[in-house]
Amino acid sequence: MEIKISARHGQISEATREFIREKAQKLPRLFERLTMIEVTVDLKNEGQTWVEFLVRAEHKHEFVAHESNVDVMTAVDLVLHKLEMQLRRHKEKIQDHRRTPSAGEVAGAPPAPEATEE
Repeated sequence: MEIKISARHGQISEATREFIREKAQKLPRLFERLTMIEVTVDLKNEGQTWVEFLVRAEHKHEFVAHESNVDVMTAVDLVLHKLEMQLRRHKEKIQDHRRTPSAGEVAGAPPAPEATEE
């Protein structure tokens, strides 16, 4: 998984980059099919920092979250909370889709007899 961190209208310290990288590396624990994480930190407004995460997963799924806060670290934590919820919801949706009963089971049709060896 590739992690790209970029800053607009200024530069962020190496310690902040490492903090963001460590936090971003925890996302695959929630959903293992992630392929790339792009982080953009915008320092344009004086006193407000805008952080955006763009997370790409297999099969062209993209998850986007952004947050604005005075502190960069707080903004990163808030964005990651939003992404965690999106990833959990997506994972549940995929898993529930596979587990839904077939139309025959819902209608009350008897299950097909299984082949037995004699």
